[in-house]
Amino acid sequence: MVHTVFIDGEAGTTGLQIRERLAGRRDLDLVSIAPEKRKDAGARADLLNAVDAVILCLPDDAAKEAVSLVSNPAVRIIDASTAHRTAPGWVYGFAELADEQRAAIAGTTRLSNPGCYPTGMLGLVRPLVDAGILPADTPLSVNAVSGYSGGGKAMIAEFEDETSPSFTPVAFRIYAMGLEHKHVAEMQQHGRLARRPIFAPSVGRYAQGMIVEVPLHLDLLPGAPTLAHLHEALADHYAGERFVEVASPEEAAALKTLDPEGLNDTNRLRLFVFGSDRGRQARLVALLDNLGKGASGAAVQNLNLMLGLDETAGL
Repeated sequence: MVHTVFIDGEAGTTGLQIRERLAGRRDLDLVSIAPEKRKDAGARADLLNAVDAVILCLPDDAAKEAVSLVSNPAVRIIDASTAHRTAPGWVYGFAELADEQRAAIAGTTRLSNPGCYPTGMLGLVRPLVDAGILPADTPLSVNAVSGYSGGGKAMIAEFEDETSPSFTPVAFRIYAMGLEHKHVAEMQQHGRLARRPIFAPSVGRYAQGMIVEVPLHLDLLPGAPTLAHLHEALADHYAGERFVEVASPEEAAALKTLDPEGLNDTNRLRLFVFGSDRGRQARLVALLDNLGKGASGAAVQNLNLMLGLDETAGL
């Protein structure tokens, strides 16, 4: 059986990457809307309701509008925006998050694709919360750096287009200093946290790739966990997973640095436990491609699950 798929917003950064990953597959038929009809609500509604699956690569308000146009209950929607990541009735599309997540993804018609930063943070934190190692009210900070492609066309112009009025020559900058970034609610809800984490994102002068870090004071956690306890909990949670892996303690101890571009163009998420048992401190670190497992790769993985196809197809 061939399934029809419409990428609404296929000209954007995420949409282009999704289309590239789906191109050439014999089990999918990618359909598009004529350029002159993209703003025709009637034409868009007809197409949205005629396909098996829709992937929304749109700003939040446009994504909500697109969802409102879908009246066919059989149409599966994957929303890559932030509009529905904490919304009731929407399944969160991080297949490896919990034991029941894959079944929930496969059985839904309304799925919200995770954010790139939350994917790294939740990949590190949620297993430790579920294992009882990390209490839900633990004060957490999330420090992260991403390539500029995560900011869309405007940020890409700031770093690449020297003719743009917003062009900036800086190599690195922080942002969201008011601590009200929209990823925070997503991190708290899906991390099962009782306390809002402090989220400190930054962007560097490179196109794609991401490092997300959660530091911990081990002496503030119950049960006096060691680095080995943290590693064991993560390794147990992700045992057998194809796209999420936990570096061995030996590998982590041997590393002197970590390249944020190390998993570019993949759907992989790699987790590390660094730190000092003597100093009773840990650095939990996630490495991923913000356009891969952090966006388009995750969307394709979720599409495969929702359509009952091989989860790894196209990845």
